[in-house]
Amino acid sequence: MFKVNIARDLCKGCGLCIKFCARKLLVLDDKLNKRGVHPAKFKGKPEDCSGCCNCATMCPDAAVEVEEVDDAKPGKSAKSK
Repeated sequence: MFKVNIARDLCKGCGLCIKFCARKLLVLDDKLNKRGVHPAKFKGKPEDCSGCCNCATMCPDAAVEVEEVDDAKPGKSAKSK
């Protein structure tokens, strides 16, 4: 599973991450950030993200980070990779 982290105040709302998201899981937020723009936000669930990192790669301000998260349920061990 993957988690998409967006640094709201670094985002300038250019929309490149949105355009290149293969699964269309990013949108512009309705709320403004400190820059006065609508930043990108992740609208899906962690299991919806394929972890392709297109969003992070295309972000000119390095405001998007994709991290792999442990999908093990409490009491179960994580799968080895």
